[in-house]
Amino acid sequence: MKPVAFDEAETYEPDEGWRRVSMAGSDRFSFEWFEKPPGHSSPMHDHENEQVCLCLEGELTVVSEDDEVTLQKNDSVLLESNEPHRVENTGDERAVGLDVFAPGRSFDFWTDREE
Repeated sequence: MKPVAFDEAETYEPDEGWRRVSMAGSDRFSFEWFEKPPGHSSPMHDHENEQVCLCLEGELTVVSEDDEVTLQKNDSVLLESNEPHRVENTGDERAVGLDVFAPGRSFDFWTDREE
């Protein structure tokens, strides 16, 4: 067993108010808790990992090249491997979500990427 206490987990803040917390996972899958302030959007990006984005609080809009879906509390969406997308907080309050990646990944995806 490999527990991860939320307050002691590896944390990364790519932009002010956009915080990601690395939860328990492995090379096969990983979980990242995140929060976004109102109006924040990640840049359009893609990655080799399949991704499930689950909205825990607020409202998240997930935009791909061909589609757009707005997630409310407990809604989720699957993003295929290498599918370009961005995640936006289109609501008026902080949004909280959980991303699941397979295979697993680290914060190196954000820290080592070129714009």
